Amino acid sequence: MFRGKNYIESAKLIDRSKLYDPTEAFDAVIKASKAKFDETVEAHIKLGVDSRHADQQVRGAVVLPNGTGKKVRVLVFAKGDNVQAALDAGADYAGGEELASKIQSENWFEFDVVVATPDMMGIVGRIGRILGPKGLMPNPKAGTVSPDVKKAVEDIKAGKIEYRLDKTNIIHCPIGKVSFGVDKLNQNFQTLMNAIIKAKPAAAKGQYLRSVAVASTMGPGVKLNPAKLSD
Repeated sequence: MFRGKNYIESAKLIDRSKLYDPTEAFDAVIKASKAKFDETVEAHIKLGVDSRHADQQVRGAVVLPNGTGKKVRVLVFAKGDNVQAALDAGADYAGGEELASKIQSENWFEFDVVVATPDMMGIVGRIGRILGPKGLMPNPKAGTVSPDVKKAVEDIKAGKIEYRLDKTNIIHCPIGKVSFGVDKLNQNFQTLMNAIIKAKPAAAKGQYLRSVAVASTMGPGVKLNPAKLSD
């Protein structure tokens, strides 16, 4: 794999054989960030579960105390008073059938998160094949199917993120920007880790946290000691 000059220079700052504690890790990530833009910092957490089994799924949502540093565009499927409630709470778009038609006919995707009230899931379900592959399908576990659209939108705008396993049993989550600094990144990271540890399935056997790494968009990964992160 081709690596750019900046990446190679950054990689020299990371000790590949070492398992860092969180404060050291974020300090290293920030020092290794060489891009000309404010890079996103992501956590990559491999879990000792098998996502093929329904009783070993790990999925949920958590509000990061310092937000993600990204402006999130929210679309809400609702009707009646909930449409105005969603817009008042900061939703970028709110409505019903007309939004579903726009997505279907115009391939319109100028939004990052979809929220729906339970009574709108019939309409949303009709475009599930379009939303699903993009990870945009509303889900009760993530708090994106909710009768309280005001709270759902406010939480997302405040920095709520969804975490879920991919096919290789790894969770990938943004936890902020390089400009946040060590303390804010660490606070966000600890909040995410606490949620994932709390979500441990009863069916999970053996070591739950297999490996944990953090990295900026263009930078090398920094490995943390998973044994020191579990409660």
